[in-house]
Amino acid sequence: MKDFFANFKGDLFGGITAGIVALPLALAFGVSSGMGPSAGLYGAIFISFFAALFGGTNTQISGPTAPMTAVSMVVVAGIVAINDGNLEKALPAILLVFLLAGLIQVILGLAGLGKYIRYIPYPVVSGFMTAIGVIILVTQMLPSIGYYPKEDIAFVDQYRPQAEEVILKNILQEESNEGVLVLEDFQETIDRAGEVSEENIQREAQTLANKDASGVVGTIKVLPRALQQIDWLELALALSTIVIIYGFKRITTAIPSALVALLVVSGVAYGFGLDYRPIQQIPSGFPVPHLEIFSEFKLSSVTPYVFTALTLALLGAIDSLLTSVVADNMTKTQHKPNKELMGQGIGNSIAAIFGGIPGAGATIRTVVNINAGGRTRLSGMIAGILLLVVLLALGPIASKIPAAVLAGILVTVGIGVIDYKGLKAIPYLPRDVKFGPFKISSEVVIMLVVMVLSSIWNLVYAVGIGLVIASLMFMKKMGDLTAKRSDVKTLSEEKGWADEANFPEHLKKEVFIKHLKGPLFFGFTSEFQQLAKQIPKTASTVIIRMDRMQYLDQSGLYTLEDVLIDLKNEGITVLLVHVQEQPKYMMERVNLIPSLVSEDQIFDDFEECTAFIKSKDRRLID
Repeated sequence: MKDFFANFKGDLFGGITAGIVALPLALAFGVSSGMGPSAGLYGAIFISFFAALFGGTNTQISGPTAPMTAVSMVVVAGIVAINDGNLEKALPAILLVFLLAGLIQVILGLAGLGKYIRYIPYPVVSGFMTAIGVIILVTQMLPSIGYYPKEDIAFVDQYRPQAEEVILKNILQEESNEGVLVLEDFQETIDRAGEVSEENIQREAQTLANKDASGVVGTIKVLPRALQQIDWLELALALSTIVIIYGFKRITTAIPSALVALLVVSGVAYGFGLDYRPIQQIPSGFPVPHLEIFSEFKLSSVTPYVFTALTLALLGAIDSLLTSVVADNMTKTQHKPNKELMGQGIGNSIAAIFGGIPGAGATIRTVVNINAGGRTRLSGMIAGILLLVVLLALGPIASKIPAAVLAGILVTVGIGVIDYKGLKAIPYLPRDVKFGPFKISSEVVIMLVVMVLSSIWNLVYAVGIGLVIASLMFMKKMGDLTAKRSDVKTLSEEKGWADEANFPEHLKKEVFIKHLKGPLFFGFTSEFQQLAKQIPKTASTVIIRMDRMQYLDQSGLYTLEDVLIDLKNEGITVLLVHVQEQPKYMMERVNLIPSLVSEDQIFDDFEECTAFIKSKDRRLID
């Protein structure tokens, strides 16, 4: 406990500063998620406190982040849409998905998988981050100009016929489940359909209109209509926020420019009594746990989102551990990745129970904390406590913040999230893949595929597709590289190693030497099969040198077995030189050793193998 408060002053200043930076972002991310500013604030409070308490990075400040919010937005929109556009009705299922994501992170930490997160390819991360920036920028265009699709009466009216169809379909589905829908009693259906009110049709039409205008594609589709209905006051508030954020940074970075913009623009708008649109009401008092997550649990409402929860968990893990590396570099410390994952998972799980959106380690807030003197986990806990005090004391005041101000803050966040480093590198990356007559960079392809699919289709699937493409391209490269190094081409290209210089000249026509200079895995099996075809008709013995073959997978094992069987059937003796530990273990497990290659045909070095061949050569004995 003494060590816990050893740097109390520095941690106090660090936590307060980080909490101040987090406040406007938490409110903005909450609005962006579709759950309202209070959800962003709840997420920031609980994730910051509990991720710091249980995490493995002392100076990490956690809370809602742009990537996590972008994926959360997809979850919220999808579940709300199937719940008649009613957020309250959809909330238990939404929070259950967030809770599941947190629990998955805890499991990842307990399983010790934290160290494997770093193997996700940079092009996938780069494309995803750029897509997040694009999504935030595009989707904030409508609130920045004061346009809300579900409030555009003419636009919503286009969806009324479809709304009536959806309502009737829901009635038929309900009756089918209840066993009421039968031809003999169709009057029940007619009676229920007659009870559908104009209000229900209008509400369903608003839900459909809002869904169709969401995301990048939906925003672009409705943008021409929105530009004809610009609310110039909302646009002025958003632009003023953006100008202050970028302009104040030129004056000083000691005070968070986003907070300055929030206070100044909100103060002017409220003080002058401007007719602006405020954010949703932030409930006063301590957050209440949503126990209906458990009491109203339905497996069917969560099953479609299990993969999304896994993506949230992995994304949060990547985001947090990357920030942990930054913190390590600044403080010359070493974080504990598995413990950090558990801390993030606990924080996200508790935040979900209290109605908060999920988050991760936030780089900017962590850097601010360290620069302000934060050195222990107490700083992250203080940041969470500060936000709780703001909620309890200033909740009603925060509810007066203009929605356009948060839209302006998010625009700057979107600009900052884009991976400019990755984009600038595009012209300089090696073009290693042929696409018809053109040569392109495989890494650029991965980056662009993930970026485009994430922006216009689905964040979750885009990352999965990016990982598959990256894995396939990596395997292809490794297979090609191994084939090139192992000289699996033509016999004339074979080059001897230094210890083969004294090999008897008269035996070279009878003894064929093959070098393996890399792992024998499934990406290299087809090239390895060419070995049998390269052996000259005069050869009676094949020496396979495994000095540099460190790894053998199951595909490679069975391919090796096929080759050995073919050679044995042709009456050719196979000798193995310097078989390393893992390949030998694999060969012994399936009885390649000793059934196809006996122990006396395996040698520790080439000199020992040469001596064996000489001892069997009658010409040398005579």
